[in-house]
Amino acid sequence: MDARRVIAHLRRGEEPSPEEISWFALGLADHSVSDAQAGAFAMGVCLRGLSAAGRTALTLAMRDSGRVLDWQIDAPVLDKHSTGGVGDCVSLVLAPALAACGVAVPMISGRGLGHTGGTLDKLEAIPGYTVNPDERRLREIMARTGCAIVSASADIAPADKRLYAIRDVTATVESLDLICASILSKKLAAGLEGLVLDVKVGSGAFMKTADEARALAQALVSTSNAAGCKTTALITDMTQPLASSLGNALEVDVSMRVLTGAEKGPLYDLTVALGAELLESCGVGGGEAAVRKAIDTGAAAERFGEMVYLLGGPRGFVESWQRFLPEAPVIREVPALESGKITAMDGESLGLCVVDLGGGRRVETDTVDPAVGLSEVLRIGDTVAKGQPLARVHAAREDQADRAVAAVQAAISFQGTPQDTPLVIERIT
Repeated sequence: MDARRVIAHLRRGEEPSPEEISWFALGLADHSVSDAQAGAFAMGVCLRGLSAAGRTALTLAMRDSGRVLDWQIDAPVLDKHSTGGVGDCVSLVLAPALAACGVAVPMISGRGLGHTGGTLDKLEAIPGYTVNPDERRLREIMARTGCAIVSASADIAPADKRLYAIRDVTATVESLDLICASILSKKLAAGLEGLVLDVKVGSGAFMKTADEARALAQALVSTSNAAGCKTTALITDMTQPLASSLGNALEVDVSMRVLTGAEKGPLYDLTVALGAELLESCGVGGGEAAVRKAIDTGAAAERFGEMVYLLGGPRGFVESWQRFLPEAPVIREVPALESGKITAMDGESLGLCVVDLGGGRRVETDTVDPAVGLSEVLRIGDTVAKGQPLARVHAAREDQADRAVAAVQAAISFQGTPQDTPLVIERIT
């Protein structure tokens, strides 16, 4: 095997064999493939593309470049993945709800990317919560609670870690084949039997059009199923934030309000839809009624609280979560500049507003402020009077709050006719 031969195949528009792809992935993991060769490979895939079989071969090779977990649990091992949006904290509600339905959920999650928030950053707003337990501890937590939301360990899909960093600096992130292999190699390494994908579309998502979202969903579903993991996808609306809050501690707060029955709305509805889809597609009984019962009876909240405690968070978090979460020193209302009905929102701009407040990263080494963000964000179709609050800004400094107020006002439109987009737009099998 020779990295130059694999790259030459791609340059000529020829697909490398599964054996060559597997060898290259192992070379990424053990660094026998150089950065220059990895960059050339990524550019070749980005420009020439892979067949469905080639995409599956790359996914499996990247999965097998490291540790693949094997769960000795008398329960279906299932999970969910979202392609990213703003105010999307479904994982915090869905994982414990599924656990309460008798499902094992080893949820390997990520950090914020671009304008979208990261599940790990949200959980780290809880004092003491650790996202990187060793495997022995992870298995103990799974046995006791049925769910654990954690980061990928260093030996999970190391080929993906290497290739992703190179893609980021070689302008090859936006490749359908590489996106699929990156997402699925980590998920499949968690030893899953079933997966539901939440593919977002709209102003707050990476996929801005229905055609883009559908292409990604179909590629992910076909690749994951070909790799032996029962998978379906829902294409869901991200023309506006899913929850009423954006920002790490603020999204934990709104998740807790859903888990404890204090609030319902789009976050609750989408959690139920994704949970029901996963249970039904994997042949687990109960469906929508089981997910609703898990949340409405408090069983999901109980699982969440136990998971938090076992991963280093405070005991009794569910009973008094607000006293544990950090608060920003500056809280400012965002007044509407005119009267009328909200017709559209620039979700990406709202997400970047949270990043500018310090709630996300511009570069990998940035420190995230868990307390900052936006809360009480109104929704498309709401009617407001001039001066009425559109949202609340939570900031570390007055000057940051001033900029955020202006950014939110610019991101919310009163022009045109609001579109009535359903929360779940399409199902992909």
